Amino acid sequence: MREVMEMDLSASGMQTGDFPKAAYQQKSALRVAIVHDWLPVYGGAERVLEQILRIFPQADVFSTIDLIKDGERGFLRNKPVVTSFLQKNEWVRRHYRLFLPIMPLAVEQFDLASYELVISSSCSIAKGVITGPGQLHVCYCHSPMRYAWDMQNRYLTESKLTRGPASWLARSFLHFLRMWDAQTHQRVDHFLTNSEFVRGRIRKFYGRDASVVYPPVGVDKFPLCSEKEDYYVTASRMVPYKMVGLIVEAFAHLPGRELRVIGDGPEFEAIKRRATPNVKMMGYQPAQVLTAQLQRAKAFVFAAEEDFGIAPLEAQACGTPVIAFGKGGALETVVSEKTGLFFGEQTVQSLCNAIELFEESAESFEPAEIREHALKFSDRKFRENFYQAVALKWSASGRDAGVLERSASSDAEGFQNDEAANEIDVRGGKKKSTRLVFSRPGGWAKAAAAVRAALF
Repeated sequence: MREVMEMDLSASGMQTGDFPKAAYQQKSALRVAIVHDWLPVYGGAERVLEQILRIFPQADVFSTIDLIKDGERGFLRNKPVVTSFLQKNEWVRRHYRLFLPIMPLAVEQFDLASYELVISSSCSIAKGVITGPGQLHVCYCHSPMRYAWDMQNRYLTESKLTRGPASWLARSFLHFLRMWDAQTHQRVDHFLTNSEFVRGRIRKFYGRDASVVYPPVGVDKFPLCSEKEDYYVTASRMVPYKMVGLIVEAFAHLPGRELRVIGDGPEFEAIKRRATPNVKMMGYQPAQVLTAQLQRAKAFVFAAEEDFGIAPLEAQACGTPVIAFGKGGALETVVSEKTGLFFGEQTVQSLCNAIELFEESAESFEPAEIREHALKFSDRKFRENFYQAVALKWSASGRDAGVLERSASSDAEGFQNDEAANEIDVRGGKKKSTRLVFSRPGGWAKAAAAVRAALF
């Protein structure tokens, strides 16, 4: 598996270039805008935003709505956020999801004309911002809109919108949203994304390629523990696609195996009623309890088909192997027979077979090796690889690499309370190409120069 990201380059013969050194203190004329879909809480997408702001601390932030409380704005560096007209009404802010039909209009109203570099962090509408030919728009696409594309029917079923006038209204809107989404990919100059799995979705729905930069995982918050106890654990928000009910049902067929379930959500009570005595429903737990449970578990069980999946890497950071559904992002974060095992179908029998197979080989998993793998997905790795990807696109477009470098923060600068800023639980034309795997900082200045020379 690739450590970080892959790119197709048009030329070789590259010199060494380092991540920019302590440059952000220097005054620069470069203006950077970061556009985020919406800011209701601190979650996985907001963790990405936090790390992008560490790279470009002078950037201005735009979002359709901003609901982050004053005491929780550390990940935003306590910056003011430029919001849309949706922010003006309190009821609209609290029920912002109801206004998804007009969010394309809202995001198109942002005036970004004065910015040379626009970065959108998008799983919905942020990539649709309007930029001009003199601007570079790089989109970090968490995923094309799932509810408007291949997962439409699943979302309609879960929302009980399969029949009647409300269903037809929802389907009509999703049709409009899908057309808007398909059209607005043209507003993006370059796509970055979080996994090869999502890269495939971008290629399918937009006809565009993307470079993979794995998202940041707070592995430092999950220390290694080599001593394991005789129980399994899963941690997730209790919503249908997470398939927690499937895991609980599987352990009902394995009465000799203990399962601990951490998390809350709409399905919690229904799943709890199906739990057998060997299943402990723990509900929401604070970060310290979650970490302790992950550290001591025999294995972490993961049954969802995710675009990437943070939780399996948090478990691996603790040295805990993962039993995962063998589809989606898990194929990139779990190494079969080294950091975990896969099961092939989202069925009780398939999962039970995987658990029994794991029992036969549990002693072969080395906690230190499992953690070493997880460290490849750290916050620092994300910052290095994200900056290098943007720098390559910036230079390839004929722009001055020095301007970008002077606008980026040194990775070594950081913040003293980087990890403690918000301790919030987030459970809830064809050319011959040379394929390079970038697994460490360096080599990017010449890579950018080589691409620029080949294209211009």
